[in-house]
Amino acid sequence: QVQLEESGGGLVQAGESLRLSCAASGRTFSPYTMGWFRQAPGKERAFVAAINWSGNRKYYVDSMKGRFTISRDGARNTVYLQMNSLKPEDTAVYYCAAGGEFSTTDWSKQGRYDYWGQGTQVTVSS
Repeated sequence: QVQLEESGGGLVQAGESLRLSCAASGRTFSPYTMGWFRQAPGKERAFVAAINWSGNRKYYVDSMKGRFTISRDGARNTVYLQMNSLKPEDTAVYYCAAGGEFSTTDWSKQGRYDYWGQGTQVTVSS
């Protein structure tokens, strides 16, 4: 069993930055693929970014490339999502997810992730 806890959300103005953290506890952290998803008001939860266990492979949804950066610290069992140049449309609840090692072609698929955090709210005002 893996427990995930997100933090770092909040209210910011457009153009500002936030760094979300996802702390994992329970089973060994290293073998897992880690992902970030978000759910905007009235919309379905959607993929944002993912990273492999060693941190050397990353994948982003196209609209986030260049603004968001995913990283992980194995020693701290923590995954981060650095979000820059935030826009009002980035307003959402952001969720951290963990899964086993699986094909990068499936990294955006929610069903491949076994564990989820409770989410952290990000609100971007215009």
